[in-house]
Amino acid sequence: MTAPVTVRASCHCGAVVLTADLPRGLTAPARCDCSFCRRRQAANVSARTDTVTIVQGAENLTLYSWGTGTAKHYFCKTCGIYTHHQRRSDPDETGINLGCIEGANPRDFDPIPWNDGVNHPSDRRG
Repeated sequence: MTAPVTVRASCHCGAVVLTADLPRGLTAPARCDCSFCRRRQAANVSARTDTVTIVQGAENLTLYSWGTGTAKHYFCKTCGIYTHHQRRSDPDETGINLGCIEGANPRDFDPIPWNDGVNHPSDRRG
């Protein structure tokens, strides 16, 4: 079992800084192929939403949400970098952009698996 780890992450310009606890550490990065994520192309790792703390720059974050409104994607207003998002599959989890985490290089984790966001259960009509 992988030990939990606390990470520090920031946008490109440094205006937004956050910390988060990753229960599975950096061992399980993933990408999603939903209509938004496949355009954004950022691998992310899972944090417990209640552990995500905006240390600096909360006023510099902008929110993008659509469809069900459950997923909440946050970006720096200055540099445009996606820092994190609250998941629609489990709002108690937050995806942290792997490329924003201090000391982490997404290339070191290749191949990074894809999650099927195209066929997400929340999008199915009954």
